Amino acid sequence: MTYSQKYAIASTLFIRREKNEALPLKRRNIEQLITTLINHKDNTKKSDKTLQAIQRVGQAVNLAVGRFVKVGEAIANENWDLKEEINIACIEAKQAGETIAALTDISSLNHPESDGQITIFTDKTGVIKAARLLLSSVTKVLLLADRVVIKQIITSRNKVLATMERLEKVNSFQEFVQIFSQFGNEMVEFAHLTGDRQNDLKDEKKKAKMAAARAVLEKCTMMLLTASKTCLRHPNCESAHKNKEGVFDRMKVALDKVIEIVTDCKPSGETDISSVSIFTGIKEFKMNIEALRENLYFQSKENLSVTLEVILERTEDFTDSAYTSHEHRERILELSTQARLELQQLLSVWIQSQSNKTKSIAEELELTVLKISHSLNELKKELHRTATQLAADLLKSHADHVVLKALKLTGVEGNLEGLAEYACKLSEQKEQLVEVCRLLRHISGTEPLEITCVHAEETFQVTGQQIISAAETLTLHPSSKIAKENLDVFCEAWESQIGDMSTLLREINDVFEGRRGEKLSEQAKIAKLGLKLGLLTSDANCEIKKWEDQENEIVRNGRNMSSMAYSLYLFTRGEGPLRTSQDLIHQLELKDDDKLMLLLEINKLIPFCHQLQTVTKTPLQNQVFLKVDKCITKTRSVMAILVQLLSLCYKLLKKLQLENNRWVSVTNKDSVDGKT
Repeated sequence: MTYSQKYAIASTLFIRREKNEALPLKRRNIEQLITTLINHKDNTKKSDKTLQAIQRVGQAVNLAVGRFVKVGEAIANENWDLKEEINIACIEAKQAGETIAALTDISSLNHPESDGQITIFTDKTGVIKAARLLLSSVTKVLLLADRVVIKQIITSRNKVLATMERLEKVNSFQEFVQIFSQFGNEMVEFAHLTGDRQNDLKDEKKKAKMAAARAVLEKCTMMLLTASKTCLRHPNCESAHKNKEGVFDRMKVALDKVIEIVTDCKPSGETDISSVSIFTGIKEFKMNIEALRENLYFQSKENLSVTLEVILERTEDFTDSAYTSHEHRERILELSTQARLELQQLLSVWIQSQSNKTKSIAEELELTVLKISHSLNELKKELHRTATQLAADLLKSHADHVVLKALKLTGVEGNLEGLAEYACKLSEQKEQLVEVCRLLRHISGTEPLEITCVHAEETFQVTGQQIISAAETLTLHPSSKIAKENLDVFCEAWESQIGDMSTLLREINDVFEGRRGEKLSEQAKIAKLGLKLGLLTSDANCEIKKWEDQENEIVRNGRNMSSMAYSLYLFTRGEGPLRTSQDLIHQLELKDDDKLMLLLEINKLIPFCHQLQTVTKTPLQNQVFLKVDKCITKTRSVMAILVQLLSLCYKLLKKLQLENNRWVSVTNKDSVDGKT
């Protein structure tokens, strides 16, 4: 399936996704408006400006509720099992919104006949009750909609699994092409549903697990295509079947992992990754010893001793590794011994302080706590240096992918001896990368990065074996184009994972140096801007659909702008054709001969367009986020005006058509009268 086909399918799924995405955003808008309304000061002077502001907020609440209810009802109509519950909650929300609008309708408050009118000034309690009912009913709709999303994902996954079973048993190319086309459509839908879910997840650990599972499915889809075609072309080749089975097995595991995440059901016996992380263990240990300052009986000395020993045992992954230098190994052992001695000193002072609560003992306890904390910090630094230096050196040595190139060459030459030699070298590389991923996991610093390290470790482990089986197939059939294509796909997956590992290493360094929080804030801001832009795109499309003449120049230009904005929205979700920040900036650089005539005719749009062009052309060294932020913000402003403009142009067009019809009618009547 080509990318354009996938993109077309993705576009058709936007309406369904928009329903699921719009609800949380609309709820946030409603909450903000209600907070503004309720927090107004009762003793504020009731000037015309204040009255108008309150009325506008009340109307905005009602309007936002109306849009929320519309989306909720659309979801209800597609899900009959939940329709009654969703509709009841929507009715409650609508009634509450109308009540708030009525209580804030104070346009006639200054007139004598309005003396008995109940408003927010005379019945603030009524507004609060309505607000509570509104938020309660909105929450109900969201919870029910969440069940709908989970059901959609499970249904989509079951369809994918069923089609995969058919693909496993297929025996002819023609049948394979037909089934794989269906499989491709189902995978695109599953990818979008799970992508929406990933963006909605609040738990960063679950989000990282979902990202890892989705990455496996994305890469394995192309592998499945070439591995299956190779099996069909060489049905008696054992290595080809082994290669194909590996892809199917990994995809099934990833599909199961997605369902575990969305249903929050962990299989029995599954261990928590965080339990094997040295940095996590050190963090918890330091919290425990620092708690002794407030409570000397917080826990037993045995617990502290066992906890430290578990941490230091895990450092054996570093000291026992064949890839750790002698200097690093000696330093880690030295710091481990020092930590043990300082814990003994801490325990001794701690026991004394329980029976002798003097100032000098308290100060000595504080000093021993600081000493062991310092030693553990030094141990962390040494472990971090060891792992990151190993990773950097390994990535540098494998940057040219010499072994992969050699495997491809031995394959097309049919050189079995060369295959054995370079397969052995790739296995060595694989073991090195797996080992380093294991060490990086210990020093990653956050649970999401630990999960990413585990994903990288598993990917190198599996892909390494699959490259060897694909290379073996090509060596046995050196003239086979499909076998060569299959090996290329697996080699590209390996190279891609090497690139991902470089990114992972940078992120681990960012966490260690305290830069991670800033980047997460930037990403959250961009995601929020993107969601609002996506909703504006939907509004623009609704206005465009009203026009009977879809080839009208205004409509065509509006559609082009909406398409561009939608690409930006997909970028903020990590989807679509724009892969990098630079792609996004180039997308917004309009050439002089391509500038839309519509923009030149509308005064409001001209300043925003100039500002947008200025932003794209202004160099901002090391401030890519700032540039992307400004680009999306300016595009949002343009889209907001476009939505209003399309609506206004449509009304004017209808009015013009009506006047033309009247003119034709009058002209015809005059013509008839003249003839008479």
